[in-house]
Amino acid sequence: MKLLEEKILKEGKVIDNKVIKVDNFVNHLIDTKIINAFAEEVKKYYSNQRVDKILTVEASGIAIACAVAEAFDGLPFVFARKNKSAIIDDNVYKVEVKSFTQNRVAKPFLKKGENILIVDDFLAEGNAAIGLIEMCEQAGANVVGVAVVIEKEFQGGKKRISEKGVKVFAGASIKEFKDNKPVF
Repeated sequence: MKLLEEKILKEGKVIDNKVIKVDNFVNHLIDTKIINAFAEEVKKYYSNQRVDKILTVEASGIAIACAVAEAFDGLPFVFARKNKSAIIDDNVYKVEVKSFTQNRVAKPFLKKGENILIVDDFLAEGNAAIGLIEMCEQAGANVVGVAVVIEKEFQGGKKRISEKGVKVFAGASIKEFKDNKPVF
């Protein structure tokens, strides 16, 4: 997405050629024009797939998942909670991811046979997405794809997800950081 790449170049901040901060338009302050354009591209990319529900992780993925769900004509979306909630009992699908958090989704919200599209803000090593894929496997749901706003291609997450037979869409794919600038 040219619009997203231009925004990243203009407003993103790369720190020590390792981390890119886009909190001023993707995952803290939300630029709805960018996120809605991303959502429309996701819908086009997965237009030949039946999608029943959108799945994401709290908190950064929620606004993005909401936009994607709306682009898919108002599909429901569910988010995996990182912490145990007082309103959700132990009837949950649960996976641990590398960040040592546990992602939980109440079992009634993921059903056997549903076609799930996973949506998130970033894809780096792929740990969050792999965790959500495993959660869908526990539920007997089918993962039709993973859609992320920004992929850090050099960290290998897309490769790991693709090896599971899952298609990945990225709004912007960063090949590397050079002199604290993203290279697409």
